[in-house]
Amino acid sequence: MGDSGGAPAPNRRLAGIALMCGTLAFFACLDASAKTLAHHGVDPLLSTFMRYAVNVTLVLMVLNPVRTPGVARTNRLALQILRSLLLFGSTALNFLALRKLQLAETLSIQFATPLMVALLAGPLLGEWSSPRRLVAVGIGFLGVLVIVRPGVGAFQPAVLLSIGNMLCYAFYVLTTRKLAGVDSTATTVFYSGLAGLAVMSPLLPWIWTTPTAWGTWALLIGVGLFGTAGHWLLVLAHARAPASVLAPFIYTQLLWSLMLGYLVFGDVPNRWTLIGASIVIGSGLYLLAQERRPVTERPI
Repeated sequence: MGDSGGAPAPNRRLAGIALMCGTLAFFACLDASAKTLAHHGVDPLLSTFMRYAVNVTLVLMVLNPVRTPGVARTNRLALQILRSLLLFGSTALNFLALRKLQLAETLSIQFATPLMVALLAGPLLGEWSSPRRLVAVGIGFLGVLVIVRPGVGAFQPAVLLSIGNMLCYAFYVLTTRKLAGVDSTATTVFYSGLAGLAVMSPLLPWIWTTPTAWGTWALLIGVGLFGTAGHWLLVLAHARAPASVLAPFIYTQLLWSLMLGYLVFGDVPNRWTLIGASIVIGSGLYLLAQERRPVTERPI
């Protein structure tokens, strides 16, 4: 079964939120590494393969049927496979999109995920969001639109890749929450990267090029390390709080992406980015304040 510690529900939700924020910091590093690799001519599919090769290697070092008997035993095998495929789809589509789009562009489309999750968590998981929480999520998304200012410039087909990434990730989040109630965290992490490795391994002879620079090797290994750490925290977060509560905090990735964009790519945010970021952060702070209030004082 999923984690079921004795901490009061409000404290468990706050712990889940903190874990979610850590998750997004690792994901920002993952995206920055993937985009850097693309700039150096590395095939995004090779980056995708390394993402899962490193992940599965690390997981099997810690979690395997020998060291952890029963870790491969799941109550929902089909759902574990579906979740793993959704994660693979999200990663591959994101890496392919990053080859053509700016980091801010792909991230802005990913920021539609909380709204999608909040809308789907009710009918699929029975976790209905309050009207005020939905409004806060919507305001946060408007902040993203202020940053991106859609309609400026020509449409790029790669945007469709990012939309596919967003949809895969939204359903991935929902399946993660569903599995938290029926399988252990260790079991879910064990299955996370298997589908990606199974799909990409047969393609390796066509996509493999041996890197000549140690920095490229470091980045290729880094995408696996960042992804593994981020998804471990994601599973822990969803074992402590509902998907509709955690989803809006995906906006914290904006802060990390702004910092990495400046340090790695020399991107300096303009005034629209700062205004939009303020709206997004304000939305997240409102949601956090709601979680800190006693249940009896929260608006319905």
